[in-house]
Amino acid sequence: MATIVLDDSGAPKRQSGALLGGIGQRTERVVLGSAFIVLLFAAWQLVAILGLEPPILLPSPAAVIGTFQTLFSSPDIWQDLLASGKELLYGFALASAVGITAGLAIGWYPRLGYFFDPFINFLYAVPRVALGPLLVVWLGIGLSSKVALVFLIAVFPVLVNTSSGVRSLDQHLLRVARCFGASDLKIFRTIALPGSVPFILGGLRLAIGQALIGVFVAELLGAQHGIGAMIENAGQQFQTDVVFAGLLIFAVAGMLLTTIVRWLETRFDAWRV
Repeated sequence: MATIVLDDSGAPKRQSGALLGGIGQRTERVVLGSAFIVLLFAAWQLVAILGLEPPILLPSPAAVIGTFQTLFSSPDIWQDLLASGKELLYGFALASAVGITAGLAIGWYPRLGYFFDPFINFLYAVPRVALGPLLVVWLGIGLSSKVALVFLIAVFPVLVNTSSGVRSLDQHLLRVARCFGASDLKIFRTIALPGSVPFILGGLRLAIGQALIGVFVAELLGAQHGIGAMIENAGQQFQTDVVFAGLLIFAVAGMLLTTIVRWLETRFDAWRV
């Protein structure tokens, strides 16, 4: 039988073995993930060496690395990164703020959810990518239309997950809190908001990939700079090494944002046993 040690406040005391176990799990995740990436690139290089695919269809990793060196020696790539970075960060930040706020309100107030559900279901069912040409007509081909498209594509995973998190709270726990005289504001702050954290962070992780798709599609509709525009121009000229380089840039951006969200999970999810 496991022994639970309490600290001076009466809370369970963290054991060193559990801490080592957490470190071991993190190390195992890094090692296995890195091993998969190494095997993937090894298989890619093997296919290129054996000549199973022509270079115009599948360039070798060495060719893509050389393309990276060529790209980052030119000042144009920094303009592309800056343009796509603005679209991604502004759109994702706006989707996170609106999605979390609206999701909490809709989940906490059922009548508000009943009122907005038809509109949310309608927009969720409509392919938001198809709204791109309309946004260009309404807002122009500048930054505003691109941020709006990224926002529309990324907001729904956050909103739906957040509202589902609030609605899935333990009703017995809420009734007990009200029996002890807790106000709605205190219940929301101490029970509803912490209880929704896993759902909110799960929605943010889903929204990262959607936001990257939004950046790419927005730049296809008309952009002078951006990684998506660079990929489109390279594809039209059959420069598959540049296309792969652009895809890897999108992948690295997604991995970095996902790592940040996972770090937030370890910070804000510590209340759960």
